[in-house]
Amino acid sequence: MLAETAIKVDRLTKRFNGVTAVDAISFTVPHGRTIALLGGNGAGKTSTIAMLLGLLLPTAGSIEIFGVDMLRDRFRALPHLNFSSPYVELPHRLTVRENLSVYGRLYGVPRLRSRIESLAEELDLTEFIDRPAGKLSAGQKTRVALAKALVNRPDLLLLDEPTASLDPDTADRMRSFLESYRARRRGTILLASHNMAEVERLCDDVIMMKRGRIVDRDGPAALIARYGRSNLEQVFLDIARGGDSPARHEAETSAA
Repeated sequence: MLAETAIKVDRLTKRFNGVTAVDAISFTVPHGRTIALLGGNGAGKTSTIAMLLGLLLPTAGSIEIFGVDMLRDRFRALPHLNFSSPYVELPHRLTVRENLSVYGRLYGVPRLRSRIESLAEELDLTEFIDRPAGKLSAGQKTRVALAKALVNRPDLLLLDEPTASLDPDTADRMRSFLESYRARRRGTILLASHNMAEVERLCDDVIMMKRGRIVDRDGPAALIARYGRSNLEQVFLDIARGGDSPARHEAETSAA
């Protein structure tokens, strides 16, 4: 049985040649929730996700995935998670089907042929499933990346811009699919996105990052209300352009 806490991060830090990309952040993600990790370029989102996946080693701090210490025993947790990004290319010469077969075998997916056919139907890949990955459009690559991330039916799905390059209709269908997947699997999703309407729709909670630190966290509606804005994009701009959390500002003023 999986732990009720999907992700637990404590004082996680990453430095590159003296530059601090992630600065002692701490957060937890309950199992069965969808959480957004938001921030402008250079906020530390990508480095954080890379450390969660075990692709980067932290400079300091700890990570637990479903109660497993990722720095000591990450291979116990890896079968339960997967990752999608439209910016990570699959082997161009392999067809979509071949790519999904390779990743499915790596995860030991049972009845793999049936699983690939199911994903092709659910994510509308059938038309180009036997086309080389290098011949796909940007939107098609996004859908294939998501199929790759779902091939092992992960309990934790880490998504980077899950609907990038998709037209509005296809993007809406992919969001509906993710909502359904989470409900069916009681899965956990951590996503990074610059589409604030997408975050408002999909996410229970939002972690706002700036210059490697967490500067605010709450549900989308609560953040919008606290900043006195009409949507999450305006909150994002407030933080990116220099505004701190109103709650933090009030606490610092009171302390002074």
